[in-house]
Amino acid sequence: MSVSPVFTERPAAKHRRRTPLFIGLAMIAVVAAGYLGWQHFVERPHVAPGPPPPVPVIAATVQKQNFPIVLTGIGNVAALNSATVRSLVTEQIVSIDFKDGQSVKKGELLAQLDPSTYQAQLDQAEANLARDETHLENGRINLNRYIPLQKQGFAPQQQVATQQAKIAQEQAVIKADQAAIEYAKTELSYTKLVAPFDGVAGIRLLDVGNIIHSSTTRGSPSEPNALVVINQVQPISVMFTLAAADIPNVQEALAKGSRQNRARYRHARRDRQPSEYHLRNNNPQGELP
Repeated sequence: MSVSPVFTERPAAKHRRRTPLFIGLAMIAVVAAGYLGWQHFVERPHVAPGPPPPVPVIAATVQKQNFPIVLTGIGNVAALNSATVRSLVTEQIVSIDFKDGQSVKKGELLAQLDPSTYQAQLDQAEANLARDETHLENGRINLNRYIPLQKQGFAPQQQVATQQAKIAQEQAVIKADQAAIEYAKTELSYTKLVAPFDGVAGIRLLDVGNIIHSSTTRGSPSEPNALVVINQVQPISVMFTLAAADIPNVQEALAKGSRQNRARYRHARRDRQPSEYHLRNNNPQGELP
């Protein structure tokens, strides 16, 4: 006797019965959520806005007085004076007496050039002056000898006149020697490069041991022909522009007296606040001293 196998389909039937149940539960949840939301918005009481706060009123006495008229414009800050320190002689630099960015005073020594050549010229001119002064003194002594002899008839008039001419010639030579001394002193002073005014020194363009050429000569096209640039920043110059329609009013105001100007600038760093400078101006062009 044989037994045939029996297959059951209960799990599949159970899965088909659960699917409509899940769909029904989901629909009930959506309907319940919509109902609760509708009740929330419908039953919520409407809150009316309250009255605005009262505005304080401060009483003051009416006064008649002038009020400032402010005009604004974009400006440009620049050094009041700027000078490039050059040399009038061609010599070797033996010392640099300033640092980059240093504040310098008028007449302060910036660099020393080799003075030996010009010192020798000065010594030679002074020696020539001493020699010619001695010749002049000797000529005057001889003239004082010839004049009595000429009066007594022992010396001719021509000899006295010749001696007087020699004295005049020696006097002219002495004047030339004095001029040569002044010239040598001037050339010697050119070996000291000094600041032309109070300001701030820039970056030095030459170092010790370099040869700086005079302003009329040039050693090489690529070689710097200057020592440093000095900028005067105290006081400083501010140039700003205004509308053309405001210029007549500004000129009229400046004619009545000094006007106050305020320059405002921003630092490059973002974490710094703007700074302000209060300056006075008497120039219609807008340059602030």
